[in-house]
Amino acid sequence: MAKQKTAFVCNDCGSDYPKWQGRCSDCGAWNTLSEIKLGPAQGSGRAGARTSANKAGFAGALGGARVLKDINLDDLPRFSSGAEEFDRVLGGGLVPGSAILVGGNPGAGKSTLLLQTMCHLAATMDGLYITGEESLQQVAMRARRLSLPTDKLRLMSETNVETIVAAAQEFKPKVLVVDSIQVVHTDELTSAPGGVSQVRECAAYLIRYAKQTGTVLFLVGHVTKDGSLAGPKVLEHMIDCSILLEGNDDSRFRTLRGQKNRFGAVNELGVFAMTEQGMREVKNPSAIFLDRSSEPASGSVVMVVWEGTRPLLVEIQALVDDSQLGNPRRVAVGLEQNRLAMLLAVLHRHGGLQVGDQDVFANVVGGVKVLETSADLALLAAIVSSYRDRQLPRDMVIFGEVGLSGEIRPVPSGQERLSEAAKHGFKRAIVPRGNAPKSEIMGMQVIAVSKLSEALEALD
Repeated sequence: MAKQKTAFVCNDCGSDYPKWQGRCSDCGAWNTLSEIKLGPAQGSGRAGARTSANKAGFAGALGGARVLKDINLDDLPRFSSGAEEFDRVLGGGLVPGSAILVGGNPGAGKSTLLLQTMCHLAATMDGLYITGEESLQQVAMRARRLSLPTDKLRLMSETNVETIVAAAQEFKPKVLVVDSIQVVHTDELTSAPGGVSQVRECAAYLIRYAKQTGTVLFLVGHVTKDGSLAGPKVLEHMIDCSILLEGNDDSRFRTLRGQKNRFGAVNELGVFAMTEQGMREVKNPSAIFLDRSSEPASGSVVMVVWEGTRPLLVEIQALVDDSQLGNPRRVAVGLEQNRLAMLLAVLHRHGGLQVGDQDVFANVVGGVKVLETSADLALLAAIVSSYRDRQLPRDMVIFGEVGLSGEIRPVPSGQERLSEAAKHGFKRAIVPRGNAPKSEIMGMQVIAVSKLSEALEALD
């Protein structure tokens, strides 16, 4: 019996090598090579026939090169998923022939969200839901519990990618869901499902089918303990849209964040609430994040962050306390911890406030992760409020980026942020001078500052 050949594949970029080495020569990552067993040659048997068929399909689909200005975009009309928040994250709706990767922690609600979407779409178009982790009875029980319409959606329990594509070619669905890509395998490879080679080849096969037929493809992906998508990094390059469903175990709210989108804005945010009837979209996310305590307290202020294409009002809290340790702690939840340390240094140098012997804790209420710099000024205001044990006005919002020399830099879409704050009843705002409105905002006093010292004076 001939000895089975092996190869070593990089988990990050997918490059393969004949023997193990500590560093990937292509992407430069260390200790990312995993051993896989090679299956039959691609040029013989069913594999060769499939490869020839794929080449023929590609030739028919492309039809030769075309001039860019002659391409008619009406050939790819978007259609709604049935949920405005989902459509927002997708860039305005579903695009035929697109491949969408949906990731999230176990129990976040990925399968529930996609099952609701498919049951809605099945009323007007053909849909096929492939489940590889649950039985058909389990999916049917969830659909019944959520009171979803079940008379149109086709359901199939399968993990073999060739069988899945064959069923799709027979039913010709407009939307195809594969839950999940980590359990799907191909007979051409002998490695276990979920391995680097299996995930890469199965995803490529499904995406190729979706592109050739104009089918919307949803792939459910697992995440690792650090929150990144499991499997080869090349998987994120192959798909058109990558979205992550996030949520804490102690909260019923879920945030759907776009990490990559070839058809819309990245970092777009959609908010859902997990209820007994399934995932329900939250039309006004600012309202849930502004559910503040009735008792006023120091160290709390509302900021206006920009998520995707809309402003979002979020409460930020800070606690400054005497440290009992030699090295005071700096803890940030929902913020970048290195930026917190940097802002504390700016506060000392340009604000005259020394907190080097204090523990500093910062938290963004509601589990939102703030990725932009407009939260700098609000964070420092909350820290100063906690340190002085002085309450800030509850009808005040603050936003602005703080530079290393103590200057307050403007942030994008300042007018829209102020309008959103005024809509929710806020009467005062501290903003960068570059974001000062050209015309007066009805019922709102806007204080424009250009230096950190001016902002601290405005808080007194």
